[in-house]
Amino acid sequence: MTFTFFARRRALVSGVFAASLFAAGLLAPQSPAQAQEAGAAQPGMISVSAEGVAAAAPDMAVISLTVLRDAETARAALDANNEAMGKVLEAMKAQGIAERDLQTGSFSIQPRWVYPQQNTIEAEQPRIVGYTVNNTLTVRIRDLARLGAILDTSVSLGVNQGGNIVFTNDDQDAILNTARIDAIKKAKAKAETISEALGVELGRIKQVSENVRGSAPIPMMRAEMAMASRAGDAVPIAAGESEYRVTLSVTWEINQ
Repeated sequence: MTFTFFARRRALVSGVFAASLFAAGLLAPQSPAQAQEAGAAQPGMISVSAEGVAAAAPDMAVISLTVLRDAETARAALDANNEAMGKVLEAMKAQGIAERDLQTGSFSIQPRWVYPQQNTIEAEQPRIVGYTVNNTLTVRIRDLARLGAILDTSVSLGVNQGGNIVFTNDDQDAILNTARIDAIKKAKAKAETISEALGVELGRIKQVSENVRGSAPIPMMRAEMAMASRAGDAVPIAAGESEYRVTLSVTWEINQ
């Protein structure tokens, strides 16, 4: 009787433990497809990266024109700045620049402080001696032949800072596609070279990722605009070429 009692108790505990494992999925029966997939070796992979490059002459320039004015009061500095910037805006429109290509980039009013030396018995407190107003206009120029004349005109009208130029292209899709195709050809050639050296064949593509880098800003001028040109002379400009780069990472399965 004692043996039968303990045997039944062990059988009951074993059954409960097995049921728990099945419920947790640890002893769940596998389907034939799952068993075959688990036993099959995973295919090898070949991953390569390649960069494609395309160059094109820019057809658009983006410039920044800043009017800076100082005065004893903020009101006087703002009035002087508004007058100069108003003339610049009128001149840009007269040059054929559309409203959509004119945008205020930044605007600020800052006090000018004087900090006296603190070596006297009664130290003086810092005081405001005037105000500075900055107004920066960002201009997109789609006719590069006018770029030099526009810079010269802006200086004549009171622009005295800025002039940074970024050459770019209005429609970059076709240029990027050229760089993309170049990257694909290079990636495929590299993968074929590796697979041939290993004595295997490329299978299906498992993954493709892309990283695009557009034309880098080309700072043509970073000097005071008042020094940019002489009276009556257009600023000489060299546009050069803009480069666009596309990097592709491609992963192939290996057919062995």
